[in-house]
Amino acid sequence: MEYEGIVIRPPSEAESLILQVTLGCSHNKCTFCPTYKGRRFRIKDLGQVKEEIDEMVDYGPFRKVFLADGDALIIPQPKLLAIFDYLNEKISGLRRVGIYGNAKSILRKSVEELKELRDRKLGIIYLGVETGDPALLEKIRKGATYEQMVEAGRRVKEAGISLSATVLLGLGGTDHGAQHARATGKILSDIDPDFASALTLMVVPGTPLDEDRKAGRFQLPSPFELLEELGTIVANSNFSRCYFTSNHASNYLPIKARMPRDKEAVVNLIHKVTSSKDRSLLRPEFMRGL
Repeated sequence: MEYEGIVIRPPSEAESLILQVTLGCSHNKCTFCPTYKGRRFRIKDLGQVKEEIDEMVDYGPFRKVFLADGDALIIPQPKLLAIFDYLNEKISGLRRVGIYGNAKSILRKSVEELKELRDRKLGIIYLGVETGDPALLEKIRKGATYEQMVEAGRRVKEAGISLSATVLLGLGGTDHGAQHARATGKILSDIDPDFASALTLMVVPGTPLDEDRKAGRFQLPSPFELLEELGTIVANSNFSRCYFTSNHASNYLPIKARMPRDKEAVVNLIHKVTSSKDRSLLRPEFMRGL
C-alpha cells in the first residue's frame, strides 16, 4: 500500500485498516493545525484505491476500516459509493467504516446520501467542532459558523450514523477561555453527539496561531486554567446519551465518562484537581503529545 505523509487517525481507529483515499485536507486553513500545511489536497484515483484494497485483503481479517486523510467525506458521492461498494465486496466480515468530515463536506451530502453510505457500513463520522464561540470559529478560520456546525452534526445523526465531535481546550487563550468554554458546552448540547472528546491545544511552531503567540496576541492558558475550561464545558453540556472523553495524549487529566450519568462526578473531580493546584495529579509534560 502506498501511503503519503503521516497517518492521522482518531484514537478509536487504532485497530482499523487505514486506507488513504484523499491526500491532505480540503479546507486546510485552520490557524492552529500544522498537519497538512504545504500539501495540495487531492483525491486518489479510484483504480489506485481498489488496487490498495486488493493488496491489503490478504493481511486481514479487518473488522473496521478508516478512510484517511483529513476530510475524505468531501469525495463526490458516486466515487465514494464505489469505494464503499468495493470495500464491502472485498473485505469479508467488515463491520464498520469511519471517516473524518468537516461541516462543509457533511452539508454537501443530503440525509439520503448519508443514508446510502450508512447502508454500506459507514458507522461513524468524526467532526472537529473545536469551539462554540462564533467569533472564535471565524478567528481560527474554521470555515463554518455555529449554525452550520450544529446543522452538520444533526444531519449525521438524522442519517443514523454515529457522530463523534471534538473540541479544543485553550483555543480562546487566557483572554477568552471562559467564553470559549461556555459556548462550547452550548454547541455540544445543541449537536448532542454520540461521542465527544476534549483535546488540549498544543501550539505548533510555524502555524498562524504560533505567530500570534510570538506577537503577544495569544497566550496559552495554564494547565489548571485548561482544566477549568474542561469543567465549564462539562457543566454547560446537556447530552441525551454520550460517551465523553479527555483521554487524548494532549490532555492533563484523563477522563472517560458516560453522560449524563457521570456529569456531576466529572465536574466534582475537575474542581477538586483545580482547587488543589497539585501538579502531581496531572499528566507530566514529557508524556503529552499531539
